Amino acid sequence: MAEHFHLNTPLLESVSMSRRAGTPVYLKMENSQPSGSFKIRGIGHLCQQLGTKSKGVVCSSGGNAGMAAAYVARKMGVPATIVVPSSSPPTVIQKLQDQGAAVQIVGKVWDDANAEALRLTETEGLTYVPPFDHPLLWQGHASVISEVAASLGPSGKPGAVVLSVGGGGLLCGVVQGLKDVGWTDVPIVAMETVGADCFNAAVKAGRRVTLDDITSEAKCLGAKTVCEQAFKYSQCSELKIVSELVTDQQALHAVETFLDEERVLVEMACGAALAAVYSGLLHRLQDEGRLPTPLGPLLVIVCGGSSVDMEQLNNLRNKLRT
Repeated sequence: MAEHFHLNTPLLESVSMSRRAGTPVYLKMENSQPSGSFKIRGIGHLCQQLGTKSKGVVCSSGGNAGMAAAYVARKMGVPATIVVPSSSPPTVIQKLQDQGAAVQIVGKVWDDANAEALRLTETEGLTYVPPFDHPLLWQGHASVISEVAASLGPSGKPGAVVLSVGGGGLLCGVVQGLKDVGWTDVPIVAMETVGADCFNAAVKAGRRVTLDDITSEAKCLGAKTVCEQAFKYSQCSELKIVSELVTDQQALHAVETFLDEERVLVEMACGAALAAVYSGLLHRLQDEGRLPTPLGPLLVIVCGGSSVDMEQLNNLRNKLRT
């Protein structure tokens, strides 16, 4: 079996984003993973540890975690059951089926689908693949930072890392990765959209909170409660995590600008991170003294997204601009 399922993705310098940010911007292109997003790092690692003698794997996912689980299960030769909420686009369901997975549609939001996945774990004896809340996932996701460190070399430490937060799995993995390479003093800008902001809500409240509903169109950021470890990191004095929000309109604008300038289509969840550069948010954080001036090279994790195409992009334009 393969040593791991993920690729060492390209690290590209963006001239146009660098101009906007006033510092070199490096893009870690996780959209080029075989499953379309960074999720394959953690899920591949977890399945290798837990799923080798399994009757099958089950994953609850509105898209990217399910795609990663289905891909890994196919490569490992084990059956995959993916439980998705009704908010999942038909193209995503088709892609999961193309990977050989059995797809079940349960409930309105991720939490409903997850309850069914946990039930199948009990009744069918399947190996549960959590989308974001497991130490093995974070261990796998940490490889994104070790690759960057190897590419940039000893003198290439970033001034900040920008990423999107849904349930907090990528954030936990990046913190783990920064610890592994001795970069814990590098600030993390954790981006969410208004209406899918469980991490920001927890940071503001000083405790984990559960959102009433996901009202953002960035459905892949749509966990109602952030994982415990991500919240703990936000409270840790040794780390600097800046939690910020953008609107759906700003995230969409970022997706469109990225498509025009970098010729890559990513989903709204990824647009939240890109909007930190495109909306001028980084300059505001510098003006407020929450990021250093001058700022060293900026690392933006382009988390990717398998659930976007031109039709969906047009639908988003119509919905958010009427």
